[in-house]
Order: sequence, then C-alpha cells, then structure tokens
Amino acid sequence: MRVTVYQPKECSALPLPLFWTAVQGGFPSPADDYIEKHLDLNELLIEHPVATFYVRVQGDSMRDAGIQSGDILVVDRALKPASGKIVVAVLDGEFTVKRFIQKNGTLYLQPENAQYPTTRVKEEDDFQVWGVVTYIIHKAS
Repeated sequence: MRVTVYQPKECSALPLPLFWTAVQGGFPSPADDYIEKHLDLNELLIEHPVATFYVRVQGDSMRDAGIQSGDILVVDRALKPASGKIVVAVLDGEFTVKRFIQKNGTLYLQPENAQYPTTRVKEEDDFQVWGVVTYIIHKAS
C-alpha cells in the first residue's frame, strides 16, 4: 500500500452551509429545509492543526474498514495510538495504513482485508506509528 502525504493549508477556510437538522434516511420533512449556520470542514476535521496531515491511500488492504484506494485520510500525529485504532505507520522504511493491535505486549499491524496477512512487529524491526487516522474522506459512488 502506498500513501502520499499532504499538509493542510493554514488559512484555507471555506465555510459551507450547514442545515440545522440531520438528513433523514426515510421521508424528508419539508419544514426542515433551512440553513442554520456555516461549517468549516477544517474546524470539524482538524483538532491539532500543526500535527495534522492528509494522506492519499493506494491499495485495498483496508477495504473492509471502509478505506478505498484513492481515499484521503485525515491523520493526527498528536494522538497516541491505541489498540484497535487505524494508524499510518512506517515499517522498515515503508508507509502503511493498518489497524494497530497491542496484545500481551506484542504489536501487530492488522489489515482489514482477508487477502492480506497480519504483520507482527518484531523488536528488531524499524517501526514507528506516524499518526492516528481520525477521518476517512472518499467520493460517494
């Protein structure tokens, strides 16, 4: 899996209209069609601006976690990785996106596609969690 890293622009505010009510999955209510305020996606998606990056994913090892090839991940390097979280990691000089699993003192990088094996991180491996994935952005099909 390959990743491309981008840093968000500091002053790229683009407030967009936000409807006051949630979009209904059933029959819409015509009384709820007004705009309450504006929403800046940077405010919503980024908690730590100087430590947050966008990463474009290539590959399908995380497809069952809803991450498709071409998706953009919002990655926060200020967050501490916790078992079960999806992370961007560097293993022996290669970037990868996997689920971080810590079990009985052993670290694993687990794909979310049965066609790929889980990787046990060994003590002699050159390994670093680069950041924790906070959001997945992909185009609706």
